[in-house]
Amino acid sequence: MSQKQKTAATPFAATIDCLARTDNAAASAVLLAALDSPHLEVQDGALDAIMVRRSLVCQREIIRRFDTVSERWLDILNERRGRMTQALRDALLSHDEHLCRNACAAILRFSEFDLMSTLVNAAEDEANPLADLAATTLLSLADLLYAELHNPRDYKLRRDPQMVRRNIAVSLEESVKRFPKHQRREPLEAFLLLAGRENSALMQILCDPRHPSYLAVIQTLQTTERLGIMRLILSYLDDPQSPTSLVSVIAHRADQRFIELLLRKIGREPTAGARTNLRHVTSIAWLKEGPQLLDQLDDAGQHSALQLVLATGMKNADQFAIVQYLAMYGNAGGRRAAAESLTGFTGVEANQLIQRCLQDPDPLVKAAALNLLRPRSISGALATLIKFLDDEHPAVRKAAQQNLPEYAFARFVASFETLDEAIRDTTAKLVLKADPQAIASLRQEMRSNSGKRRLRALAIARTMKVCDTVEDALLLSLEDPDHLVRVEAAISLGECHSAKAQ
Repeated sequence: MSQKQKTAATPFAATIDCLARTDNAAASAVLLAALDSPHLEVQDGALDAIMVRRSLVCQREIIRRFDTVSERWLDILNERRGRMTQALRDALLSHDEHLCRNACAAILRFSEFDLMSTLVNAAEDEANPLADLAATTLLSLADLLYAELHNPRDYKLRRDPQMVRRNIAVSLEESVKRFPKHQRREPLEAFLLLAGRENSALMQILCDPRHPSYLAVIQTLQTTERLGIMRLILSYLDDPQSPTSLVSVIAHRADQRFIELLLRKIGREPTAGARTNLRHVTSIAWLKEGPQLLDQLDDAGQHSALQLVLATGMKNADQFAIVQYLAMYGNAGGRRAAAESLTGFTGVEANQLIQRCLQDPDPLVKAAALNLLRPRSISGALATLIKFLDDEHPAVRKAAQQNLPEYAFARFVASFETLDEAIRDTTAKLVLKADPQAIASLRQEMRSNSGKRRLRALAIARTMKVCDTVEDALLLSLEDPDHLVRVEAAISLGECHSAKAQ
């Protein structure tokens, strides 16, 4: 026999089981008295029997004592959750403050979502002295349901949170329609928290400024601190069919938490849907008084903020003001984004800002500015690019190289024989710096099928003063079938310094 069977077979267990299942109303009085027994086993057995019986009288007493019950009792009640629904509903509507407060605490403790409709009615009841308590409990319960909806499902709980949301949706939707009458923000906020972007009732409100609840909904969307509702707002950003009222809400919110979420949503760049919506934005509230809030953002935040600004329909001058501020005062991420964005701005101020970026300590800012010099025909661009070929940072050197196509090895080879000696020498030095593939290309020329090209390649090696670098190729050229190539190879080897070459 198992331990459980042994326990069930004891006289005490048999008595508790009998009291739990009998139809005799007197059993309730016995069980209530047993709750005050000095023996914990008797108390716990009586509580469990009360929950099995579903006696409203007994459960009402449990609710009355709820603020003083032990953790043991809470565990027993939690195992029997869902059996006190009627008693909790009665307590909510009783207008007994102590009973109602305990009922609200129990509802939240055990996540009794089935009572949300009752809480809605209690909150809207003008004659209910505890309407505020009911409204607060309703919103807290909505928070709990939201958490269940967005966290991994606990299959120990038999309820499906999605089904619970569908069941409560109608009640909340009706409450929102009645907002002009009851003026309760809590049901409205609970609705927004649980509705979801596809909710037809919500879409109807957002698309109709004449809807009785339109202003209240918009004001709530603009001011709520609830993370779930902020996420709801931002979920509309990617939908090219989003109501303009939602886009306006995004533009008007200036609280730091929302801004952080918005910029995280934008990321490296807005989605196509977000760009479509942001084009309708002509001003951003948190930038309207000045760009100082940008100082509080990290690298990624400043980058995303600039992408947001550039995607809007703000005036070009207003956008440039943000670019200029970030280029001058931003952190590294902000300055890089600003420098990269200057490709979309023209004029004297933009050119001056490019010149300023060339003095930036960050190599990626310099590189971005270098890429803009030639397309704008900025004075001294060629000399500036040549100067930066010697920069210590690879990213800067690479940008300079990419913007000096006239110093590509292929062009140098093509014009080599037409250049006088002085220009050859100067150009060769620049080609070596400007074309990172110059040595590889020279080696390829030295292996050409054309003897004339091989001869020219040997002469270029001496002009570029890279004979030591291509010494192995020169040694192979000593065996060239063309005696003229062999002669040039020997001459070139004379400029090498290794013992093997000597």
